[in-house]
Amino acid sequence: MNKVLFYAVKTQFRLNLSGIHGVPHWARVQYHGLKIASQENARCDVIKLFALLHDSQRLTDGFDPQHGLRAVEYATVMRNQLFEIDNTGFDLLCEALAGHSDGKTEADVTVQTCWDADRLDLGRIGVYPKTELLCTATAKSALFIQRAWTLANKKR
Repeated sequence: MNKVLFYAVKTQFRLNLSGIHGVPHWARVQYHGLKIASQENARCDVIKLFALLHDSQRLTDGFDPQHGLRAVEYATVMRNQLFEIDNTGFDLLCEALAGHSDGKTEADVTVQTCWDADRLDLGRIGVYPKTELLCTATAKSALFIQRAWTLANKKR
């Protein structure tokens, strides 16, 4: 993990760091993403950045349709200051950030993995992940979904 980037994101985060869009969620998104990536051949560097950045620019835990686009802007500012990534990886990251709450399922496997990792953590708000909203074969596995549900509900 990029500790400098983590500290920067954590410091500017406007919501409760322990809340539904905070650090525990970021950790579970990274966990799910890396598990999926190992089966789907997705880019781990993009997934790690996505997990940390995707909700970093939320203004509220409620409806906030522009938070993904704000995350793209934030990532653009932070790139080459607090993290390095090649142009292809950055384009994938930006696509994943911008579209992660739009319900899309068609994209590059790395982007799909990011979206699946986030959607698999819906259990934190009491929503069981739906296979039709997941993208990869790995994430759609009933066992994988059940494990994600269990992990999200450990403290609920």
